[in-house]
Amino acid sequence: MQNLQGQKAVVTGGNRGLGLAMVESLLARGAHVTVVGRDAERLKQVSNRLGVDTIRGDVTDEALAKSVIGDIRPTLLLLNAGATPGLAPLHEQTWDGFSRNWNNDVKATFHWLQHALRLPLAQGSRVLLSSSGAAVNGSPLSGGYAGAKRMVWLMAQYGSGVSKELELGITVQALVPRQIVGDTEHGRLAAEAYASKKGVSVGEFLAGFGAPMSPKQVGEHVATLLSDPKYAKGIAYGLKGDTGIVLLDS
Repeated sequence: MQNLQGQKAVVTGGNRGLGLAMVESLLARGAHVTVVGRDAERLKQVSNRLGVDTIRGDVTDEALAKSVIGDIRPTLLLLNAGATPGLAPLHEQTWDGFSRNWNNDVKATFHWLQHALRLPLAQGSRVLLSSSGAAVNGSPLSGGYAGAKRMVWLMAQYGSGVSKELELGITVQALVPRQIVGDTEHGRLAAEAYASKKGVSVGEFLAGFGAPMSPKQVGEHVATLLSDPKYAKGIAYGLKGDTGIVLLDS
């Protein structure tokens, strides 16, 4: 898939943050985008500004996943929606906060990926699952977030294996930002928590990752992954301000 013009894309959580940046990059390349999310007001704003189709619903709802995939039959499926983790050290976490990303990010990815494979989507379709650098290095102030994002990464491997075994021709990959993106709501909250723990400013903490990476850069990297054939074979790709797109498969 070297041209995104006319491709049908579904982006969960595409009404804010990194998901919104992905939507904008896909639109700039001529894709037809449908955004799925919970927040009616944010969806309305995105629809009015960008002219995208929107569907309001809980991304963890299996019936929603099945109906959207079956009705739209996207050739690009970007599973980006994620909950804000409970930010506290382990001994101060509640189970509800600790398990939040398992009950949201992992559950949603499970249902949407399952139905993409069961339908199945058309040969040549691409499915991107949003993981995190926390899946590599952990995230001690984020409860079960790191483990949840590692599971999302593993599901990309599992889904890719199913696609090959059944000869579906669907490419399933994990997107792994290797640094906190401070210009998003989730990123700002995480940066503030870790900066406070280290006793430094938010700017000093974020500088530790090297060159900053903006949401727009993430969106552009995603569009490149989907359009440049050299990124069509790997399972997991890391994104970083210093190095751009890097294959993480061992």
